[in-house]
Amino acid sequence: MAHTEHQTMRRVLRREIAGTIGLLTDAHDFTAMRRYRTFTFDDHTAYLQQVESLLRTLAAEGGHTTVALFDPEEYAEFCVHNGLEPDAAASRTRFTAELSSTGSTVPYRGQPLAELVPDLIDEAVRKATWEYATTLLARVGNCASCGEDIGRASFARASHLLARVLDTAGPGECHLVCSVSTAPEALVAALRADDDAGGTARLDEAEALEFTTVLALGIATRSAGGLVMRTTAPDTTDRVYGWRLRGDGLEPLTAGEVFDAYCTDAASGDLVSPESGVDYCVPPDLGPEGRTTDHTH
Repeated sequence: MAHTEHQTMRRVLRREIAGTIGLLTDAHDFTAMRRYRTFTFDDHTAYLQQVESLLRTLAAEGGHTTVALFDPEEYAEFCVHNGLEPDAAASRTRFTAELSSTGSTVPYRGQPLAELVPDLIDEAVRKATWEYATTLLARVGNCASCGEDIGRASFARASHLLARVLDTAGPGECHLVCSVSTAPEALVAALRADDDAGGTARLDEAEALEFTTVLALGIATRSAGGLVMRTTAPDTTDRVYGWRLRGDGLEPLTAGEVFDAYCTDAASGDLVSPESGVDYCVPPDLGPEGRTTDHTH
């Protein structure tokens, strides 16, 4: 009887444990891990199927599991840095535990792996974009004339501009995209917002931080860039409008410029058919707060 009670208690305790699974999302990374003797999987498709089955089992038992992006190169560096033997399951477990707090993760909520993997990759891209933009922003330094921290001031300005843009959007859902032409490549950040019962915009904090950082980098470096917004509300036509980044302010795009930007494939430059029922229009006036200030670094 006591043995049975102990087993029951262990099952109950197991439901209280949150777990993390490190996932090799593509065949290239999977092949890289096969060089380790203790990594016994030999087929990527079968590996993904087994991971999905395990996730379903853990969810059925009432547990919470987070899926983390497992990068073989980062793993090898982690082992060197911590003096660990890379060809050991315990080392992989320790690395995965580290990923739960520092890596790119997505909670498992019963979604198919075919949906979870793209979300996980998007999260990794978002995190990498934020880290890269943050690094560049920190390197800008201080203003030669006034000594002000340009990165910090630009972030404050970007936060103010984002708040102003959301204030003028009106009720409904918003999807914003900010692109900045930094060298060696352009940075792009996206942000979704909708209204709560009180009419206040609800944002994902991580998305908002990335978006603001990318916009701040454009301001700090005086790079070419822009912001496009799409608003959606019940019983109304979707509206698409935008601004170009001008100094530390936003200059409205014409309806034609918005149409060209929204209906051109960013990768190929080919025209994309416009959506029916969408109004490509001039943005709302941001007022003096949105215009370029006299102060330049």
